[in-house]
Amino acid sequence: MNSLRKAVIMAALSCLMSQMFGCASSNLVDIWHDASFQAPSLGKMLVIAARKDETKRRIWEDAFTNELAKHGVAATPSYRLFPDAPPDTNQVVATVQANGFDGILAVLRLPTETNTRFIQGYTSTEQNVHYGTYWQRYETYYRETEHPGYIDSQTVDIRAIDVSTTGNGGRLIWSATSRTPDPGTVTDVQQGIVNLVIAELAKRNIISSMK
Repeated sequence: MNSLRKAVIMAALSCLMSQMFGCASSNLVDIWHDASFQAPSLGKMLVIAARKDETKRRIWEDAFTNELAKHGVAATPSYRLFPDAPPDTNQVVATVQANGFDGILAVLRLPTETNTRFIQGYTSTEQNVHYGTYWQRYETYYRETEHPGYIDSQTVDIRAIDVSTTGNGGRLIWSATSRTPDPGTVTDVQQGIVNLVIAELAKRNIISSMK
């Protein structure tokens, strides 16, 4: 009975915390788009993840490339053209001209944010049963247990995602910031962000909405 009661209390507390602070999933904030962009949807894009870590760079670029392909976009991860490091500005300009890319998607990791919050303490009532030795009699009594409050810290992974068109000298046409509380593996984080970004680009007709 004690174990069951504790489980119920912890489940209720977890539910309350989720409602107060939200689930640890990615979301997009500060979303902006160029309303004057009327050109046909982008069809050939260069994907750049500005990461020094070679493995993580490839994971991010492949994730966007694969999802863009589902929308008919011929996307190329930059590591295929620049395997040693992300390209600099001059290299990007030269690559766009040489390969005919009509769009660029760039992902940049921003400084991590740490938030702290106070978790309110609570009191639980636990049932205990005491067995006697006379005719196997027993008695039930209740005891209140104090669970003190504590300070919890939360790490927020932040990234900037920009999409530019290369026509007429190039210009930014869509931008957003992603926030991921308590990030797990890089694969979990990037997949959630990729899905959100691609959905927004399709909604704005920056890429084709048809899969």
